Amino acid sequence: MNAALYTTGTSSFTASATIPPITASIKSSGKSSRVHAAAANHHHQQECNYNSLRSLILNVADDFINTFIDPPSSHRPSTDPRFVLSGNFSPVVDELPPTECHVIHGSLPPCLDGAYIRNGPNPQHHPRGPYHFFDGDGMLHALTISRAHPPTLCSRYVKTYKYLTERAAGATLIPNIFSGFNGFPAAAARSILAAARILAGQFDPGNGIGVANTSLAFFDDRLFALGESDLPYAVRLTEDGDIETLGRHDFDGGLALTMTAHPKTDLQTGETFAFRYCHAWRPYLTYFRFDAGVGGRKQPDVPIFSLSRPSLIHDFVITKKYAVFVDIQIAMQGPMEMVFGSGSPVGVDPKKTPRVGLIPRYAADDSEMRWFDVIGFNPFHSINAWDEEGGGDVVVLLATNIMSVEHALETSSEHIHGLVEKVRIDLNAGTVSRVPVSTRNLDFGVVNPGYVGRKNRFVYAGVGDPLPKISGVVKLDVGDEMGRMFGSGCFGGEPFFVAKNPKDTNGEEDDGYVVTYVHDEKNGASRFLVMDAQSPELEIVAAVKLPRRIPYGLHGLFLRESDVRRAGRP
Repeated sequence: MNAALYTTGTSSFTASATIPPITASIKSSGKSSRVHAAAANHHHQQECNYNSLRSLILNVADDFINTFIDPPSSHRPSTDPRFVLSGNFSPVVDELPPTECHVIHGSLPPCLDGAYIRNGPNPQHHPRGPYHFFDGDGMLHALTISRAHPPTLCSRYVKTYKYLTERAAGATLIPNIFSGFNGFPAAAARSILAAARILAGQFDPGNGIGVANTSLAFFDDRLFALGESDLPYAVRLTEDGDIETLGRHDFDGGLALTMTAHPKTDLQTGETFAFRYCHAWRPYLTYFRFDAGVGGRKQPDVPIFSLSRPSLIHDFVITKKYAVFVDIQIAMQGPMEMVFGSGSPVGVDPKKTPRVGLIPRYAADDSEMRWFDVIGFNPFHSINAWDEEGGGDVVVLLATNIMSVEHALETSSEHIHGLVEKVRIDLNAGTVSRVPVSTRNLDFGVVNPGYVGRKNRFVYAGVGDPLPKISGVVKLDVGDEMGRMFGSGCFGGEPFFVAKNPKDTNGEEDDGYVVTYVHDEKNGASRFLVMDAQSPELEIVAAVKLPRRIPYGLHGLFLRESDVRRAGRP
């Protein structure tokens, strides 16, 4: 194996590739050259045989682990691929080039001139061992909409280092983070096997091991596919609606290791705020931001040393004054806890009291960060937050609290219930109060992107049936509830709000459309739905029949045509 270097701008990543055979077409008329060519071919053949034998031995060791040390009978339903990859959670077997679609209901609004793109796991190889929904290779499903031609759907893998390396090898090499460490024996065995593969040159963790399967973000005039176990991957849409991966992006060396899959962009200032968490060493949480504009410089890291133990902080929110984090009971296990505890990198600590932490938005360090205990508050996704007007120092947070946190990482569990709550934090009085916004099982809540960090009235959320399957979309009036169910056997994903005119700062908050993909489990067909956000029942104004099914996934966004062009620059 040798390394092929892929570059884009200031970013690079390395992918394994097979060395091509040295052929007898070397230009030479002398006997000496023919002898050297024969020797070189013989040496190459020996190296290939050695590499094949080495790969065979390591693959046999992998099969031994999956058969005897961590057999299928020991897997929970949430890590059993026979369960996790059933129905519309199963991957599509290949990519789809740009393919024309047909509008089968209504007409697409003129403001939807651009592309709706959704990310989600789609493993390229069938798992040899345990598999969690979060482990699959990232695949983007982009519906490009134009006034000039019919809509087209394109599905492409994010060409991560992991994807390219395993595609060249024809098998999975890098252990799955969420499912590969099931108890100490399995964790130890897979750690040793991974070290052996690294020493054998099968993969280099320095090039990243992430799958970029969680979400997308558009800032710095670039479109990124994100997964919190790696750096962002820059991607672009071509003029014909195809998807290309540009490469792993580190912002001129300013971004190290990993970044959240849920950065927040303040459209009023153009700034983007983000963080990363770490489970191996302090600081366990690091906050940072990017300046507005093209080439927005990443500002220095702000390490949060007041987080005393690693925590799975998947999401956060911003206000005009603060960044708000929730330290939940789902903890990232340290190396010693993995060895002498459950063996899993993620676990629930029932003795831990969740906390909400607020740090000034432009803080240079964590000296002014304040934490507030909030018993039983375990949101995986935060929706929005704002500073309350009228004096004082009060922050209001909207988030989905997972009521049965011990089941939070299970796939399609009937025990998971997401409760949207409104949390009021009075920093002067040191008090926290909470009220439920809705009692329904909801998650994947979003707001009008123009209201990020400021007071919003409306939330659009998916109805879990069970989560992460979404059987409908509701519109919450932060006190009232309206919505639309997709119908018997039909399930969708995270809704996304698209404003009719995002530049109209005086426009109504809900003047726009809610879009999502929906799959019909009875006939196997998938559709793209456009709903009127101002109608009480989220009336469907357009439906597009897609040329093939879209597996259930995670987060997405809508890019206007002008943003698509900017994101496509080299």
